[in-house]
Amino acid sequence: MKESARIKWLNNMAFDVELNGHHFTIDADPRVGGENQGPKPKGLLLTSLAGCTGMDVVSILKKMKIRDYQLEIKIKGELTEEHPRIYHTINLDFIFTGDNLLTDKIKRAIELSETRYCGVSEMLRKSSKIKTKIFLNGENIE
Repeated sequence: MKESARIKWLNNMAFDVELNGHHFTIDADPRVGGENQGPKPKGLLLTSLAGCTGMDVVSILKKMKIRDYQLEIKIKGELTEEHPRIYHTINLDFIFTGDNLLTDKIKRAIELSETRYCGVSEMLRKSSKIKTKIFLNGENIE
């Protein structure tokens, strides 16, 4: 399977992105000449990780017959000071709410995503430390 994208410069630091038929604008912070018309590329990297692992976890939990829950993923990246500025640490918080959720199944689904299925996680792990926390109904279950 191949992924393809096309980006076209609009003005200043803004680009129109076409990714598999979806259009959006990426831009930079005003401090570096942008106008904040859309997400920054590094921020999209974080959402790609959260989306990839989130989709894996939902799919795995569905196969485990876990269905009645809500899931929110909060992600935060810490950048190096020197250029090229990369995420040296990425913190992922999986926040589950619901009744009768089995802690061991949730932990297993996240582990499988992180170690076997999420390609974004695997790519980022080569340059960043990824730290995961799991919360169930407000309680850290690690």
